[in-house]
Amino acid sequence: MVVCPLTPEILDQLRAKFYADSRNVLAQNVCTKTNPIEACASRKILEETHHVFTHKIETEGKPVTNQKNSGRCWLFAILNVMRTSFMKQHNLDEFEFSQAYLFFWDKVERCNYFLHNIVNTAKRGEAVEGRLVNFLLTDPTCDGGQWDMIVNLITRHGVVPKTCFPESYSCESSVRMNSLLKSKLREYAKALRDMIDNGASDDELKTRINEQMMVIYRIIGICLGVPSEKITWEYYDKSKNYNCVGPITPLEFYENCVKPYYNVNDKVCLVTDPRPGNPYGKLYTVDCLGNVVSGKTTRYNNQPVELLMKLCAESIKDNEPVWFGCDVNKRLIDKHGIHDINTYNFELMFGTDIHLGLSKADRLLYGDSMMVHAMAFTAVSIDREGKIKKFRIENSWGEDHGQKGYQVVTTEWFANFVFEAVVDKKYVPADVMAVFNQEPIVLPAWDPMGTLAH
Repeated sequence: MVVCPLTPEILDQLRAKFYADSRNVLAQNVCTKTNPIEACASRKILEETHHVFTHKIETEGKPVTNQKNSGRCWLFAILNVMRTSFMKQHNLDEFEFSQAYLFFWDKVERCNYFLHNIVNTAKRGEAVEGRLVNFLLTDPTCDGGQWDMIVNLITRHGVVPKTCFPESYSCESSVRMNSLLKSKLREYAKALRDMIDNGASDDELKTRINEQMMVIYRIIGICLGVPSEKITWEYYDKSKNYNCVGPITPLEFYENCVKPYYNVNDKVCLVTDPRPGNPYGKLYTVDCLGNVVSGKTTRYNNQPVELLMKLCAESIKDNEPVWFGCDVNKRLIDKHGIHDINTYNFELMFGTDIHLGLSKADRLLYGDSMMVHAMAFTAVSIDREGKIKKFRIENSWGEDHGQKGYQVVTTEWFANFVFEAVVDKKYVPADVMAVFNQEPIVLPAWDPMGTLAH
């Protein structure tokens, strides 16, 4: 057993060595008075990075969206992607789909999914103290999500314009509502497991879940509002002409007004997981990960990052933005909206590098990186030799971040910190599409590839 306590002698050596280097004193003077990460920002990168691109989609959505104090980036990203073609077809200057609408249905469906997970894991013999159930109970309902969860929500519940279901307090700041739901779900989890221990039948369990969901629905409806069964959307187009759609159900609105221009079932999610134990060309899923009972399961088609980059560029050149997931906070100069592996010179300030001391695979293995945020690619730059140089990002943090809500990401950053991208299947090679026909390899619930974008 290795034992290396910090004795007074060792502490004296550490202190003496620290102050023996005058650069440490200078760095200390700087970092004790300002943000230590921002203090490492590279002036050279700021001067050389420009928000100008060789290929850009015709119409970027307006206004810039803002998820505020919630983890709804995955919903904002898909609705930002969907609205570009929708706005063009309906001759609109500005438009937003209702993020609150999908958020409502995700909360309802996700709580029901959690209760079913509790029953299923109990029937599998998983102990409440075991790692799996403990993991599920840690966060019974969060705001984050994955691509296949989006497909579940839209194909089951449709979409509506934001004017038909506007934001609420708990949409923009969800932590308090979530605390109510989490506490109730844990209470209900115990009740269901107790019933199973006492030999309850499946019909009795179904009845109890339905009763529990009446309470859960009530809490969510009080906090978020309850969407109407039918909507009527009135609007003026660019030519100042009055238009009216409806009365129509949200699902009919998606099927009739949105799906012809953006069909979520035509899109596929490709991931890039370079860990040696997860080979490329294989299909993966994550145990207990989802949001809709009997809905689409979360599936990951694992491919090299170079393919994801190539297909993202092809989609943008064809005027279609791309939903993608990444580790957003690594090497980001937020004020200027720049993602670049050279944005910060940690070596100069601290005498050691940060983030890049591990490979992408090892960052996943050791918990230093994972997909935590979803955004949309809307432009790409390709040089004369055909090499992809950078992408433009539409984020959902409002106009105060980046260049009025937009960011730029280099291909080097993409290779290190992008983990998944969603493109139309028409761009995907046949052999890659064939991977979706495989029986998926099941990763444990706590695997980093099961992390949700928020």
